[in-house]
Amino acid sequence: MKKTLLSIFTAIIIFSCNQGVQVTFDDDKSNAIRAHFQNYLNNDMDGLKELWSPDLKVFLNSKKPIGVDDLVSMLEAQHSGFEPITMSFGEEGGEDLGVWVQTITYPALGEYPAITLTQSWFDWNATGKVSGNTIVLPAHIGFKWGENGKIIEEWHNYDTQEMMAELALSESTE
Repeated sequence: MKKTLLSIFTAIIIFSCNQGVQVTFDDDKSNAIRAHFQNYLNNDMDGLKELWSPDLKVFLNSKKPIGVDDLVSMLEAQHSGFEPITMSFGEEGGEDLGVWVQTITYPALGEYPAITLTQSWFDWNATGKVSGNTIVLPAHIGFKWGENGKIIEEWHNYDTQEMMAELALSESTE
């Protein structure tokens, strides 16, 4: 009887702490991020800009943000230095699930407003145009949504050493 009561009490605690938090996978914002990634893969900078707030702050493995113009320059450099660029998610040798995307909505809590974040995980795969070497970078990008349905902040987390070395190589041959 004690074990049953303890189990019920534990379940109540767990579920009550999660009140109001929603995690979705096939919602409008998750699907918008999938389309956003497709615009990136297609080198469609105008398509990317449609989802970004003009005041977008992007944190690239750093607490110091960059803006839209700097981000676009970086993405254009990636397309200049690599081809093809793909994104994949899944076990090596297993089924490719594309990009893992989920949206989490947190309710307002005291002085903190409600917030919606979309998280993505994938491997960034690209072949250097100069070296012919293929690199695979495990990546996580988080997106914070503003009230106007635009992305207002992004957090990019991945090791850029191999990417930057290839881009330096392509710059040295120009």
